[in-house]
Amino acid sequence: MRQPAFVSLKRLSAPALAVLGCALSTLTTFTALPAHAADVPAVKAVATFSILGDLVRQVGGERVQVDVLVAPGGDAHVFQPKPTDAKTVGAAQVVFANGLGFEGWMGRLLKSANQKKAPVIVSEGIQPQKGEDDEHGHGQKHGGGHAHEATDPHAWQSVPNAVVYVGNIAKGLCSVDAAGCDGYQKRAADYSAQLQKLHADNQAAWAAIPQAQRKVITHHDAFGYYATAYGVQFLSPQGVSTESEASAKAVAKLIRQIKQEKVRALFVENVSDPRLIAQIARETGIQPAGELFSDSLSPAGGPASTYLDMMRHNTRVLTQAIGGH
Repeated sequence: MRQPAFVSLKRLSAPALAVLGCALSTLTTFTALPAHAADVPAVKAVATFSILGDLVRQVGGERVQVDVLVAPGGDAHVFQPKPTDAKTVGAAQVVFANGLGFEGWMGRLLKSANQKKAPVIVSEGIQPQKGEDDEHGHGQKHGGGHAHEATDPHAWQSVPNAVVYVGNIAKGLCSVDAAGCDGYQKRAADYSAQLQKLHADNQAAWAAIPQAQRKVITHHDAFGYYATAYGVQFLSPQGVSTESEASAKAVAKLIRQIKQEKVRALFVENVSDPRLIAQIARETGIQPAGELFSDSLSPAGGPASTYLDMMRHNTRVLTQAIGGH
């Protein structure tokens, strides 16, 4: 077998050796370089829960790395931050929170994370609605005579409010990344157009259903903003938080109301214990018509893995159950 030929470096001229040296130097430089800078996100952001995380990703695109504290399927009302969450928040350039009292644990987390920058409150500029709460601060929308009003934090359940969220997110990203601001504003405008179409589609879906039929039973009072946007009445044994259990008196009163008003649409929520709805179903003879997504998205591949999918899903199952389709 013929042996491969090798060129002795001694036989090369000085100019040839110089060219070879440059080639080897260039090759070494290319192999030592990390991933291209364009592949590295310019901004590290934290969103408090999955729905907000999706909105931040829609505005930020590939330029922003988004870490979510309360993952899909989690309940932010009862979330307990871990040391790893504090580390994530401490390393973030910007933190996005819903506000309106939704993240009661946020102050403690920011302190433990030594995060000096105030979070961007995405609900800023929205007129908050009121839900009902009992005298101890626990939700009992249909409780006894000691109920009082509490701020409803679930403002994202109104699509027009989500447009406000998107505008605040773009401002927050621009404040930490001026070089990417034009891109954030363009993405925010494009996404807001999709939200406006979604709102119009939801309005059209509800327009076909008589107002008197638009009554729904859910686990907790998470759909007040949706109710205002689309003229739907939601009845719930719990108030605006899932943190405490509904009282027996509240449940009994709700069951009487369901029977009196002949409410036919009963739904479980993805973040709530289904046993309470199961009890109401047994005592009223109404079977749950499906699952609604209130405070959390579904995991990837589920019916509500993005905000747009979540709102389409909720409107579809609600109108199908109430309209009898």
